Amino acid sequence: MSINKLLAASVLATALIGTNAQAAAAQPVVSHHTVDVQGVKIFYREAGDPKAPTVLLLHGFPTSSFMYRELIPKLADRYHVVAPDMPGFGFSDSPDRGKYAYTFDNLAKTMDGFTEALALKRYAIEVFDYGAPVGWRLAVAHPERITAIISQNGNAYEEGLSEGWNPIQRYWKDPTAENRNALREMLKPESIKWQYTHGVSNPDSVAPEAYTLDAAFVARPGNDEIQLDLFGDYANNVKRYPEFQAYFRKYQPPLLAVWGKNDPFFLPAGAEAFKRDDAKAEVHFYNTGHFALETDVEAIGGEIHRFLDRTVGKAH
Repeated sequence: MSINKLLAASVLATALIGTNAQAAAAQPVVSHHTVDVQGVKIFYREAGDPKAPTVLLLHGFPTSSFMYRELIPKLADRYHVVAPDMPGFGFSDSPDRGKYAYTFDNLAKTMDGFTEALALKRYAIEVFDYGAPVGWRLAVAHPERITAIISQNGNAYEEGLSEGWNPIQRYWKDPTAENRNALREMLKPESIKWQYTHGVSNPDSVAPEAYTLDAAFVARPGNDEIQLDLFGDYANNVKRYPEFQAYFRKYQPPLLAVWGKNDPFFLPAGAEAFKRDDAKAEVHFYNTGHFALETDVEAIGGEIHRFLDRTVGKAH
């Protein structure tokens, strides 16, 4: 897809979000910025008082900070909310694969650099999908910085992996060109739309600009290979699950799991498993799919706000 079509899709998405001017005026203003992190331009959305407790929102595949477009204003009345696009996603840079290794270790290194560039000393993390293994790495590296954790279908347990991972796991075990190419089906627009609509009681309630914009970003020249690299490297997240679980056991962070129970990739068992290691874990299920915020942002946003008020916001 050409950059002009990509920008047109973005403009359309922005226009569709802002049709109700009066409602938008009543919400906290979301601003859009870029910052250089180790030579990579990182785009991010920001709202709320910078002096308030910070909440760092980490997106997943195949999306970007755009997935948090409706959640950000709901939290920004009392919190400083920051949502970056990781390298290779959204409006952040997509460095050449020969210059930037698309591994979860490296994404976490860049996101760590992002928090330091913005001087975020302490923050809660909201993690989804790919954002989870990135967030877990930040927590393991800097436990003193993490004030609370919100996991929206962000997994840390093998029992949370569904059969939907079978083709990717096949590639882990036998990384042939044939097995790699088989994963290209997951990058097609119809597959991306399916991720948004599967398990949703009313698929027509899912805003089309979300999966349309994701598909446009993934269709950029070379982005397919970036995504396939990350599919392959996800095996290293599973290998580190015991380390992440040890973090939960040792530090007992306030943890809220808000989970679309019909997720085709991350099963409810993955949410329940947090309770095994973290006595402070709270788990809530919603009758929706992978991208739960697309259909249940009012309920989930309210639960997150109350959780933050009980934990990081009670002294503010």
